[in-house]
Amino acid sequence: MNDIRLFDLPDLTDRDFTKHNDATKALWKAFDENTHTRVPVRFGTNPRMLMQDPAYNTNGVTYQEYMSDPELMGQGVLEWLYWSRFLLPGDDEKGLPEYWQIHIDFENIYDAAWFGAPIYFHDDQVPYAAPMLQDDNKRMLFDKGIPDSFAGEWAARALQFIAHFEKKSKAGWTFLGRPVKAPDAAPFMGTDGAFTAAAALRGATALCADLLLDPDYVEELLDYLTDAIIARMKAWRNHFGQPEQMDNFGTADDSVEMLSAEQYRHFVLPRHRRLYEAFGAQGKRGIHLCGNAQRLFPVLKNELNVTEYDTGFPIDFALFRKEMGTDVLIAGGPAAPFFVEPTPEALLRETERILKSGILDGGRFILREGNNLPPRTPLANCAAFYALGSNWRIPR
Repeated sequence: MNDIRLFDLPDLTDRDFTKHNDATKALWKAFDENTHTRVPVRFGTNPRMLMQDPAYNTNGVTYQEYMSDPELMGQGVLEWLYWSRFLLPGDDEKGLPEYWQIHIDFENIYDAAWFGAPIYFHDDQVPYAAPMLQDDNKRMLFDKGIPDSFAGEWAARALQFIAHFEKKSKAGWTFLGRPVKAPDAAPFMGTDGAFTAAAALRGATALCADLLLDPDYVEELLDYLTDAIIARMKAWRNHFGQPEQMDNFGTADDSVEMLSAEQYRHFVLPRHRRLYEAFGAQGKRGIHLCGNAQRLFPVLKNELNVTEYDTGFPIDFALFRKEMGTDVLIAGGPAAPFFVEPTPEALLRETERILKSGILDGGRFILREGNNLPPRTPLANCAAFYALGSNWRIPR
């Protein structure tokens, strides 16, 4: 497999997934119609599964190298896609695709990086954005005004990488005999949330202190960030010829787990409402929230009509179904640490406990790790988890 040259991966290209793919297609059609008879199972992963596992990353590729070189990033994303389609179980299409669709992988730094936060790289870690708004300059961004949507180091890097990929694709780029398509999207078309951006730019501790000591500043900062993010998302969507309004719009804002329900209503809810109205006024609305944010779910449902939840941990699944009703979709499952245990016994016990909690009432549940799959997870644990979940019947 000469096309696999970055990570240490086996050649499984002769495997036939026809039966699996036919069953998966039928499962998701039934899930959309809520006529499915068994639990769908998925895993959330990204290229860090290979980057941060020395068993795969035998060349010692670092994130600083990967995020500075489009050749490395393109190859890394392709090999992760291969890993996902040939080694990882789950109810997704497997095997060689009609074509490979790559993307720009800036992990979770893109919001803060676009505002100018310094990005740091450390061995064996994903990059992180360091706070830039200190007590003596915390109004700095306001003085600069709303950033140009395509300006700055990281926006320029995205455009450079996309141009590189487009040139290669037009020249006949292939991977494992299938064509490779350049990205049709960029991270800046979405957001990980204005409050999460504020926590990155100001620092979580300082931002929490501001909530109590300088609440007017927090409101001004969140308005500024929301204005800038919405303008940027619209500009990048227009750049790719994609509509602003979506039939199914989802976002995230993990740092709201630091807030009480009352604080969320006061500081963040009005900004979330603006975001949903800008991009999901008529369609379904979803949100990803890691961490202990369950107290906010009823507020999101009742105030913003969010009906799809991608969760981390901890989650009380019985309470979720009781509070949220049987029509609301939740994707979640055992906490991530269960997956990295040497053997799957504890993982399977926790999975069975969740599946018996009442969360399956109504059928709007996708079983996955909460959230997302940790690097160095034994694939045998994933296989055992998938076997249990995919054989679990939906009560009707």
